[in-house]
Amino acid sequence: DLQREWMKLQGSGISFVSVENEAFPEKLRFIQTPPYALYYVGHLPREGKKRVAIVGARTRSAYGSQMAEKLAKALAQNDVEVISGMALGIDADAHRGALDGGGSTYAVLGCGADRCYPRQNRYLYDKIPEKGGVLSEYAPETPPLAAYFPQRNRLIAGLSDYTVVIEARLKSGSLITADYAMEQGREVYA
Repeated sequence: DLQREWMKLQGSGISFVSVENEAFPEKLRFIQTPPYALYYVGHLPREGKKRVAIVGARTRSAYGSQMAEKLAKALAQNDVEVISGMALGIDADAHRGALDGGGSTYAVLGCGADRCYPRQNRYLYDKIPEKGGVLSEYAPETPPLAAYFPQRNRLIAGLSDYTVVIEARLKSGSLITADYAMEQGREVYA
């Protein structure tokens, strides 16, 4: 029952935008496999704003953590939006830095936008929508499955003008994001 599901979605605090809607993020329209739709809590990235993805290792050094936070804070203070995946480690550091800098940050999840994953990042999940958004191409109640995370990385890269990789392992989601960014013609920094 489409009408019942639509009413349920609206009552949940989750918004929905399809690729056919003019509010759909313009940068995502031109990636190789754009999502049909995005579910989100908070708001979508603002058109015309510069965006930088910051991704990296979950088990990072103290130096990597500090640099991710400092970079994100400086970007936010200069009205640059920060995109990441809300994973433990560098992703969380980047979101935290952007929030500390008073800027907008967007978390792209590999599960439904109604799921806080990982649970340890509940503070970020609750705080990010105040100045940014939590986004997903997966319908609400979709669990965080391993196969979804490489797919969500194309959206992190696709939403961004630049991608910064901090302390990534050779076989990591961060390097998958960097590959997507290069395929999409975006600049990648390490």
